[in-house]
Amino acid sequence: MKSTTRGTLAAVVTGIAATVASAAPAAAAGTVPVPVPLGGVSTALGMEVPTLAAELPLPKPGAPDGPRYVTGRLLPARTLPQLPVSTGLPGVDARSPLPHVLGDGFDHIGVVAPATDLRALAPGLSADAPLTAPRADNFGLPGTRIPQAGVLAPVLQTATDANLGTGPGL
Repeated sequence: MKSTTRGTLAAVVTGIAATVASAAPAAAAGTVPVPVPLGGVSTALGMEVPTLAAELPLPKPGAPDGPRYVTGRLLPARTLPQLPVSTGLPGVDARSPLPHVLGDGFDHIGVVAPATDLRALAPGLSADAPLTAPRADNFGLPGTRIPQAGVLAPVLQTATDANLGTGPGL
């Protein structure tokens, strides 16, 4: 192989490896990076403009807990099970120049809020029939009772994190 062919092949393999390496963390975290290109505005206006990048989460539905049968009840404990959903809160990375509002040395401000995991459970329903289980003292016939119904409350669980910083040339 010629040295130019080897160099071209090495450049292509390096580019592919860099692309795969940059896409792997996004796929593992379940987010899609969304860069906002503002470089043209900076060139056209001849001044520094804010930079902005975001991460959008990808929701993933899970498998619901199946109904649980309880002795003494005709219907299962969770008639309509809760559906779990795993997703994330969107992340943002924003940096902007300041016109020396806070004095010398504080000419930029930045906010970094990474995408965080969010786990949720949809509401569910638990109900019981107005009949009891068959009873031996009633010749195998069920008895009557007051019907029962309950709503399983939705659940949200997350922990967020954000950093705000000022300084020269962030």
